[in-house]
Amino acid sequence: MAAKTVLIAGATGLVGYAALKHFTAQPGTDVIALSRRRPPGFTGRHLALDLTNAAACAAALAALRDVTHLVYAALFELPGLVEGWRNDAQIETNDRMLRNLLGPLMQAAPGLRHVTLLQGTKAYGVHVRPLAVPAREGRSEMREQPNFYWQQEDYLRSVQAGQDWGFTILRPVLIVGEAIGGAMNLIPALGVYAAVMQERGNILPYPGGAERVSQAVDADLLARAISWSGETPAARNETFNVTNGDVFTWPNIWPAIAGAVGMQPGPAEPFSLRSITAAAWDQVRQRHGLASPGLEGFVGLSMEYADYQMRYGLAELGRPAIVSTVKIMRAGFHDVIDTEEMFRNWFRVFQQKRLLPAP
Repeated sequence: MAAKTVLIAGATGLVGYAALKHFTAQPGTDVIALSRRRPPGFTGRHLALDLTNAAACAAALAALRDVTHLVYAALFELPGLVEGWRNDAQIETNDRMLRNLLGPLMQAAPGLRHVTLLQGTKAYGVHVRPLAVPAREGRSEMREQPNFYWQQEDYLRSVQAGQDWGFTILRPVLIVGEAIGGAMNLIPALGVYAAVMQERGNILPYPGGAERVSQAVDADLLARAISWSGETPAARNETFNVTNGDVFTWPNIWPAIAGAVGMQPGPAEPFSLRSITAAAWDQVRQRHGLASPGLEGFVGLSMEYADYQMRYGLAELGRPAIVSTVKIMRAGFHDVIDTEEMFRNWFRVFQQKRLLPAP
């Protein structure tokens, strides 16, 4: 019997897939992937499950007696993405999904030791107000702003009280990694933009608006933080911000992104990535013989997310969006990566898998 069994909910998403790869490579660890479709390349145990279906969850989870760790990375988003973040239906659905999973799992798995829950900087109201710089866990939250984070967190704390298992809430900033058809992955979105723009020349204009100092986190680094939190007493029942360890502005790292796709960086030329057509992407796929799917299947809602992150259409400089990572470093997690290096690495992965054109 394995030393631990990790159940990853949302295993095809940006965070879940990174966690899946990380834990699958760990000795003495069994992994169960929970998602509607099987994660790419994963040959292990897969549970196809709709978390909004309470009866199906109760029936399927009753057999998961050996689960010791839950990584809850499942997420429901509405079309339009950003507009849905304050929608009551989006909030209620995400709350219900966690309850449908964790309730039956607690009954089925007597050896449960740890639950990881993912939040983000919307906990500090980044989508509705300037952040207090740096935003800190426990004192900068915006609980007055409706957000499914609070329903999920309150439920988690209530059911954990008096239990042997503990939890950790992680708050990553902008996550970059490997996922196809996700709601918030910039590599497919920027890769499609670059490939379409390359049809008219080798210059890659910066499509966003006025800059803002921001942070990002590599999905694999976040997976290591998830793994660390599940085995570290100092992380028990705590909340931590997670970042790469540096800061950036989009214009500042644009040369690295352009170089990663084999182009030269160009000046600002405002352009909504949402305006790219499926036909334009199909032409690129056919010309380069790519393995990637059509536009919607490849980028999901990530074009909307790219416009939001790069502040398309905004002419005034943005207030810095910076969180403090002192708490997680003091607790013992010190992993870092240069953000430019992160972008280069992930473009290379997509290119090597023939999901994006080689530079």
